[in-house]
Amino acid sequence: MIETERLVLRPPASDDLPWLREEMNSEAVMRHLGGARNDAEVADGLAADIAAFAEPKGWRRWTIWRRDDERRIGRCGLFHVRSGAAPDGLRGSNEIGWTLAERFWGQGYATEAARAVLSYGFGAARFPIIFAQTSDSNVGSTRMMVRLGFDRLPALDYTDPDYPPEDNPTTVWRMTRDVWRARA
Repeated sequence: MIETERLVLRPPASDDLPWLREEMNSEAVMRHLGGARNDAEVADGLAADIAAFAEPKGWRRWTIWRRDDERRIGRCGLFHVRSGAAPDGLRGSNEIGWTLAERFWGQGYATEAARAVLSYGFGAARFPIIFAQTSDSNVGSTRMMVRLGFDRLPALDYTDPDYPPEDNPTTVWRMTRDVWRARA
């Protein structure tokens, strides 16, 4: 579990499934993530996220809860770049990602959660580099990456056939442990 001033990031649990289907699998939330998934895909994704916490080197996608009212509001985690379209130097690297339920957008929760996850990644997990990916069409995530201090790496941008033309190319960003420590 990771705690911040306003949030608690908890490992995913099976009782997250109805909330994921209702609040996180909407067209708005999934717009820049390849679109809404079917119920089986959502359930399989949650099962994989739960199983990953049992692995010592597994990825971590925490469920974000608000402290004040104990409501789930989103997810944030560390993964490995899995896209087969990603350049060789990027594929398999550590990556951060986040999503929030639409009604919680614009309140600073994603930035707060991402900072906590970056602290975990560079601290407890001892990652030297963490990447982030988005597209120019995802203005909110692009702004957030800049705000967090990520550097854009245009030489690693790539076209991902799993995403529509308006969400391509995938833009690649990087944060190093040294930069993170200097900003902290």
